[in-house]
Amino acid sequence: MQIRFDNKTVAVTGAGHGFGRSIARRFAALGAHVFATDVTEATLAETASAQGATTGSITAQAVDLRDRAAGAAWIAGIERASGGAIDVLVNNAGGVAGQTNRPIEDVPDADWDVIFDIGVNAAFTLCRAAAPAMKRNAGGRIINISSGAGLQASLTGIQAYCCSKHAVIGLTRQLAHELGPFGITVNSVAPGFIRTNEATERQWDSYGPDGQRALLERIAMRRLGTAEDIANAVVFFASDLAGFVNGQILSVDGGR
Repeated sequence: MQIRFDNKTVAVTGAGHGFGRSIARRFAALGAHVFATDVTEATLAETASAQGATTGSITAQAVDLRDRAAGAAWIAGIERASGGAIDVLVNNAGGVAGQTNRPIEDVPDADWDVIFDIGVNAAFTLCRAAAPAMKRNAGGRIINISSGAGLQASLTGIQAYCCSKHAVIGLTRQLAHELGPFGITVNSVAPGFIRTNEATERQWDSYGPDGQRALLERIAMRRLGTAEDIANAVVFFASDLAGFVNGQILSVDGGR
């Protein structure tokens, strides 16, 4: 079976780099009309620049998803442009917001809140905005990018990051039951440690040679994953192959 998304509308958040960029480009290569967002115009433009080699397209728009009204407006704009429901929504925006590990007594409210705003509240807002049209269309796919940190303690040691990823998994499982009767599946990809941005590079460097070697030895495949590995898992959940897969968390970590 050849997986294609010709004439499908796909929305991807956090598409300016890393997982989001790979996911957006993969769907475009498979024929989808991709609407990509992030907070920075320049990185989004770089993501969209690859579309000349694809059969689909990438339309980029910078949106600060901490602004719930702006997030809802982005969804509404996609629906107007495509003339109907979004077929695949990928909630990938997240991260540690530049933070490092600190004792909990040293974490200010604002630092806790920003991680939840980006990683959880934005996903809730976009699901809420996209669900009505998906219901009218009697189908849709929602894929939330969580993390291995949503299944256990986080290697980052950042309390809000770990808790936010647990929340994303909870949102996934709850919406799978709520939206399943309408033909909408909701699943999550939980990446292991993958070097894709400045934060993960700092984390990797902090381990030193011995720590890096120990981390690799805990992975059955004896290698780190790539952003393309995550894109592959997202494409599976979005495809007809996963038509009866709902409420599931797929760990893409090489076997820990």
